Amino acid sequence: MTKKIVISSGEPAGIGPDLCISLAAEKKTTINNANLYIIADPDLLTERADILNIDIHLQIHDDIKTLSSSFDDNKLNVIPLQLKAHCTPGVLNKDNSAYVLQMLDLGCDLCLQKNVDALVTGPVQKSIINAAGYNFTGHTEYLADRASSTHTIKPVMMLATKKLRVALATTHLPLKDVSKAITKESLSETLIILNEFLKQQVGLKTPQILICGLNPHAGEDGNLGYEEINIITPVVEQLKKQGMNLIGPLPADTLYTHKYLEHADATLAMYHDQGLPVLKFSGFGEAVNVTLGLPFVRTSVDHGTALDLAATGRANNGSLIAAINMAVDLSNDN
Repeated sequence: MTKKIVISSGEPAGIGPDLCISLAAEKKTTINNANLYIIADPDLLTERADILNIDIHLQIHDDIKTLSSSFDDNKLNVIPLQLKAHCTPGVLNKDNSAYVLQMLDLGCDLCLQKNVDALVTGPVQKSIINAAGYNFTGHTEYLADRASSTHTIKPVMMLATKKLRVALATTHLPLKDVSKAITKESLSETLIILNEFLKQQVGLKTPQILICGLNPHAGEDGNLGYEEINIITPVVEQLKKQGMNLIGPLPADTLYTHKYLEHADATLAMYHDQGLPVLKFSGFGEAVNVTLGLPFVRTSVDHGTALDLAATGRANNGSLIAAINMAVDLSNDN
């Protein structure tokens, strides 16, 4: 069955529009069975395509209720949203921050209303959104908050390559706030969500999950911190009694070695920069960001806005293609 995938084109001054335009030239064999709908200002796409010297033809979808019947496989299908101010490639403008958030609102609502099967998000620039007066820490938190009006949400951020999956116990937090954010309740809920995702949507009967310690050497028996003794180990032991296949807490500096990863289906890092540098080193440009715990499928690219590459023709769409294909696969299993 052909899946309907909506794509938010991201920060207009970055490479998000370039990547979306590149989809017009993608061979059918590159992308799984999907109808792609891009949320963007049509004029922005046309102007950027002219700069990139790419010939595109747009099919505009003003009525979201007729997405399927009006889809044109030979054109770039666009759900129109007007920029707040003119966009110059590579130059941020806080006046367009509302436009960026409106894209996310529309994509989220289309998923919640079952008009589409999944949302793929392009890269955004958090700094300019916050400069415009919005409290924005990232897609994961924003989409969870948007969806929480109809569902109880516990979002879990996970990045994945073909060989490695890294989920996070906390997401976009200052390092000084990480320890107090890791509680028995939150850690247990995160591991349960991750385990269920691996079972239900990846198809693993008894997935093996490796858990990082928070402190160097996993606390070294309390000499370097007590979070492992007081929080992480009790949660792991309790969930193991319930049948989950968990190993840890392990020192993060050795967990990401072949000895441990050889038979692991996923790892859980305690904070953003504990596990993601390893994943991005091993698969940057082809990794996919997945938000677990939402009532719909959401995937994203693994990179930022790359303002210096906007409108240069040098942006690589590998991660976007991977995110689209994973969104289709997860939609099939959802």
